[in-house]
Amino acid sequence: MDVQLKRGLLDICVLAAIKNEDSYGYKIIKDMKPYLELSESTLYTILKRLEAAKLLTVRSMEHEGRLRKYYHITEAGMGRIEEFREEWKEILSIYSFITREDAGHE
Repeated sequence: MDVQLKRGLLDICVLAAIKNEDSYGYKIIKDMKPYLELSESTLYTILKRLEAAKLLTVRSMEHEGRLRKYYHITEAGMGRIEEFREEWKEILSIYSFITREDAGHE
């Protein structure tokens, strides 16, 4: 898979993982596990990129004596998910074109 395409898809997956509630790294990985494998190092790279793009914010809270970072999706992050949904319609259309059966060559 094209690296840029995969990167964009992973970004959207992480945003989708936190769209309904704030979350932290381990829980994000756990929530995504039924759908895709994501290493901790890859996740934290994505989270930093999304924070720099202002698609999420981060806050630290103490949990069992340690600081835990919680990630919160911003309005811009929710907008990015909506943009993706619109883009996906075009991607599905392209996929349908590429994989269509040619009736003349059966």
